[in-house]
Amino acid sequence: MLPARRLFGVVCAVVLPIAPAAAQGWIEHPRGAIEKVRSAVQVTVTGRAARVTVEEWFRNGGALLDEASYLYPLPGEAVFSDFSLWQGDRELKGEPMDAAQARAIYEEIVRRKRDPALIELAGHGLLRARVFPIGAGETRKITLRYTQMLDRVGDAWRFRYTAGTGAGAAASSSFRMQVDSAARFGDPYSPTHRLSTSRSDDRILLTLADSNTRGDLELFLPLTRNLVGMSLVTSQPVGEDGFFMLLLAPGRTETPSLRRDLVAVLDVSGSMSGDKLDQAKAALAQLLGTLRSGDRFRVVTFGSGVRRYAVGWTDVSADNVRAAQEWVRRVDTDGGTNIAGALTEAFAEPPADGRLGVVVFLTDGMATVGETDPERIADQAERGRGPFRVFAFGIGYDVNTYLLDRLTERARGVTEYIRPGGDIEQAVGSLAAKVASPVLTDLAVRADGVELYDLQPHTLPDLFGGDELVVFGRYRGAGSPKGVPDGPGERVVTVTGRRSEREERFSTGARFGSEQPGTDYIQQLWAARKAGALSSDIRLHGQNPEIVNELKRLALRYGILTEYTSYLVQEPNQVVNNRLMREYRAPAPQDQAGADAVQRSRAEKALSGSLHLEAVVVTAAADSVSARGAAMQNRTQRIGGRMFVWRDSVWTDIAHGDSLRVVRVVAYSDAYFALLRALPELVQPATLEPAVLVAGRRVSIKIEAGGKTTWTDGELAALVRDFRL
Repeated sequence: MLPARRLFGVVCAVVLPIAPAAAQGWIEHPRGAIEKVRSAVQVTVTGRAARVTVEEWFRNGGALLDEASYLYPLPGEAVFSDFSLWQGDRELKGEPMDAAQARAIYEEIVRRKRDPALIELAGHGLLRARVFPIGAGETRKITLRYTQMLDRVGDAWRFRYTAGTGAGAAASSSFRMQVDSAARFGDPYSPTHRLSTSRSDDRILLTLADSNTRGDLELFLPLTRNLVGMSLVTSQPVGEDGFFMLLLAPGRTETPSLRRDLVAVLDVSGSMSGDKLDQAKAALAQLLGTLRSGDRFRVVTFGSGVRRYAVGWTDVSADNVRAAQEWVRRVDTDGGTNIAGALTEAFAEPPADGRLGVVVFLTDGMATVGETDPERIADQAERGRGPFRVFAFGIGYDVNTYLLDRLTERARGVTEYIRPGGDIEQAVGSLAAKVASPVLTDLAVRADGVELYDLQPHTLPDLFGGDELVVFGRYRGAGSPKGVPDGPGERVVTVTGRRSEREERFSTGARFGSEQPGTDYIQQLWAARKAGALSSDIRLHGQNPEIVNELKRLALRYGILTEYTSYLVQEPNQVVNNRLMREYRAPAPQDQAGADAVQRSRAEKALSGSLHLEAVVVTAAADSVSARGAAMQNRTQRIGGRMFVWRDSVWTDIAHGDSLRVVRVVAYSDAYFALLRALPELVQPATLEPAVLVAGRRVSIKIEAGGKTTWTDGELAALVRDFRL
């Protein structure tokens, strides 16, 4: 078996998650007219080997094709073997090239066609083959087969595949993976694409949820462990601290779950009458039915007053659960909404040591009885909560989102909002299934010789069976700018958590401080999560200038559209932008309820819970609560981790300010290709036409029809320093 550098030369310089990119194969012909009409990719994983079959159909829309080449870019940092290439039933001779050889071919095509899409493939390897003639109007199939050895990352296998659009785009495309010995693996996870998975006959069947795939597919197959499997991947930008992604996957083997002390709290105020209350009572009965022997429970209802099913905790037994369910079914509506009193009763009996305390709180309105000020209710609840985890459900649009989000913000729980007429039973049932099997609580993570900081989420949630946990964060040390003396290398990462009354530890090795090609998505997902957390912090705790500025800086650096930063794409003048940012105010108390308030909370949660890049793009585009959001979409683009707005016939980075000097470079010139080799982070923005302006730290770079065509000695190196540092 040949290593990647000798066979397919896979040194992938950048991950291509969002920008249009050449993907899979295409036929290169001087006269054009060769169109790909269909593409199908089938991957079978057996052990550590992935057998890849790529079938592509090409139609000749012009005259007889006599001289042409089939080109296929190959994914990075892997080992390949057993490749074969066929045109129909005739075998073709393929010429594999490493990344250095392939770059010259990519650049030559870009120069000739003046099409920047292919430049994104710089750093990929290449397979090139001469194809047999395709007659005018004919369609022919080309089949490529190869075996790719999967990388081991902690307790997971990692698979990569170039699956974008552009020169290799097809009108119809599909991707399908079959993983044998399914019992060995947890649920597959991709930080770059949404997946659809199913299990059947000890196999995992996997497809991409969106057929319009773009960029490099990064896929993790977690290996099952007795209790917890863990994998950690890092990303090290030039000149700054690094980023990491931690994947925790609960094992599938049967292990005793933590015992739970559950408090179910139900709003029975007058506004809950009818189908809403019937659904909520059925949902609560369903929740009680998920309890196991050894668990304990309490049930609290509230309207104008507060009622409880029994004094103290009730042990779980079949008879006790049935009796409580019957009690719940008989409750009726009761006037106003005493939220403060209900919360006081919910927290009155603390969970026992070694148990997981969970409060499930359902309401459809705002406080009208007793203490009614949301701020004071939230403060009182925080002081009295103790070790309880709080999960809240807001039913309809009349709930106070500020109060419910404050209740769960620091309680390792979440708030879910159910639209008017929504399925309450389904929402509560999903939570019941999630918390049915707690695996570890009070999680913490550390790395030997490396400082991990700015984790997202900041407070790690508990780990439940069947529910993988993905954490993003920053690190310094091990060769980063503030690194330790011995430089980059493998370090031990340890996750600790509590199970019953004892501490559990799990460790894996991870490489810090060195560039790992194809991991830029880690930076983007960390930034999206942090933006959501900062937006929520501002809404729940008021406008702090330091936090607002941090959110603005984050959005400018990573191109994330939020309620605050949507102002930045409105005006071409940076001074106007800054004034608008200063004038923006957090939602007033009267804006804490209603459809807009619910949508605002959902948008923040979507960002702060981002799991894959496609979700970040959808969130940025669709979940902006500002009315400006929809109007601006046709003149903004998020690409290469930056937000660009169309201004004066130039795609302009919103991070660009008038104080930055601008260096102009002619597209497709020698200076252009040298620039992209020196600053690979410009590769994706360079695909924007007819001109693009990209902001750096001390200089901005504009790629257009005029400007520099060559560099003098030392000029490019100085530009790189000013752009990055």
